[in-house]
Amino acid sequence: MIKKKYIYVIYLFLFLVVCHGRPLKGSCNKHLNPLKTTDSVALSVADPFVYKFDSLYYLTGTTSLPEGMGFAYYTSTDLITWEYKGLLYRKPENHIGSHAFWAPEVEYYKGKFYMTYSCYVEERGLMLTCLASSEKPDGPFVDLYTPWFDLGYSAIDADIFVDDDGTPYVYYSKNRIQETLAVGELYAARLATDLSGLDGNPVFISGASQSWEKVNWDKNRCNEGAYVFKRNGIYYMTYSANDTGYGHYGIGVSHSKSPLGPWTKSLNNPLLTTNLSKGISSPGHNSIVEAPDGRFCMIYHRHADPYCQKPNWDRVVCMDRLFFDEQGELQIEDSLHYLLP
Repeated sequence: MIKKKYIYVIYLFLFLVVCHGRPLKGSCNKHLNPLKTTDSVALSVADPFVYKFDSLYYLTGTTSLPEGMGFAYYTSTDLITWEYKGLLYRKPENHIGSHAFWAPEVEYYKGKFYMTYSCYVEERGLMLTCLASSEKPDGPFVDLYTPWFDLGYSAIDADIFVDDDGTPYVYYSKNRIQETLAVGELYAARLATDLSGLDGNPVFISGASQSWEKVNWDKNRCNEGAYVFKRNGIYYMTYSANDTGYGHYGIGVSHSKSPLGPWTKSLNNPLLTTNLSKGISSPGHNSIVEAPDGRFCMIYHRHADPYCQKPNWDRVVCMDRLFFDEQGELQIEDSLHYLLP
């Protein structure tokens, strides 16, 4: 009886430590990574992007579809359990893209929903970004521009950011293969107010430069998967570095006082990367969304089996809570509460 009492006290202590200083409403909801569907199956989506409209969350990303090329979507009320809803976008006939439909993102702008995505265009030999739109958050999305812009090189992972004054910007990764070397560099540009294209020349943001981004320097030098938001007058960018198929993929953070930079990488990078002791392998390509309790969550993918043979592209969706420290640095909360039964 005494032992049971001690066990209870220890468990209660751990729970209070985990919840200390956090809002009670919803902020200590426990979940196990990876996130699950309503059928209790791991959410198998790469490059996950989550957006909210009214009280419902929508999740899409790079998905394998039996119906053909395009993007599926899921919905949730709590960010933890997701219900499959079907197709958000389907590749139409005579589309310029032949395959590799990747990384959709959705932005609400001037009363409509806009989806960016990339695909491989055989006649150009490039991955190009396209733009589709919908009147509703659940689609169906219909193409507006295919491609959206063609700068003579592959451009993937487009992220639309709308500033406080209503000015839209796009961030993307300029990708190329030099023999066996993969290179990815982040660029940004102002957009036309009707989103018909770029309004000005793209500006270089960053390439692989920090030590954690150089672990496979002879084969991969990538920055990609940008996600931009603004807080207290500071622009924050999360981005991914290295190769998602291998074991060194991770998420970094950059800051700027202007949407077009200059951007400075955090000295605390990486925000998240492989940690096999916690069962984490190659986390990356994230989006950030506000949870029901008002706190922010980072949605990202990682290897379904952290001990898989690399390269491997079997990925599942995970979620961690975020906070800002006293210096304004973006940090991940202690994930202990995600592991409690």
